[in-house]
Amino acid sequence: MPTEQHHPPAPNSSRLSPLLAAGAVAAVLGISAWIGRRNAPEPSHPSVHRWYHQLRKPPFTPPDVAFGGAWPILETGMAVGGYRLLRLSSTPARNGAVALWLLNSAMIGGWTELFFRRRQLGPSALASGAMVVSGSAYVAVAAKSDRVAAATAVPLVAWLGFATLLAEEVWRRNDRAPEA
Repeated sequence: MPTEQHHPPAPNSSRLSPLLAAGAVAAVLGISAWIGRRNAPEPSHPSVHRWYHQLRKPPFTPPDVAFGGAWPILETGMAVGGYRLLRLSSTPARNGAVALWLLNSAMIGGWTELFFRRRQLGPSALASGAMVVSGSAYVAVAAKSDRVAAATAVPLVAWLGFATLLAEEVWRRNDRAPEA
């Protein structure tokens, strides 16, 4: 009678070790944060700061401090989600979620470049709407592999929905945005 042989599972090269997963998350989100910081409308960037504060904004625009407080929380959620996904074995759903995680991370940094540095209000409002779509897709696809990873991005999608309304209203109110 043949005996069953048990072999340890083959190592999966697409499942990262804790250290490599943490390093990948730090690199991806670090680059996105660096781009965002480089374009931030703060006193260390006087022309961006002046231009942003001259824009006509709707009354529901949060104070600057709210933006500074929200993004670290949202980025932490994305970091947790990305880390959890990178620690899973490769599957089509996991790989799709990782791709969408990378896309959303790049789009966040790219949006700040488009809005603050290039001062392209219309395209940045459209990009914001695209981020709502890609963020929602990330949540849906990530939920197939890791519900916690998906849940950590829900606040980001909600914020992006609000940010899209805000960006569209800023665009509408500033047909000819002030140049500074």
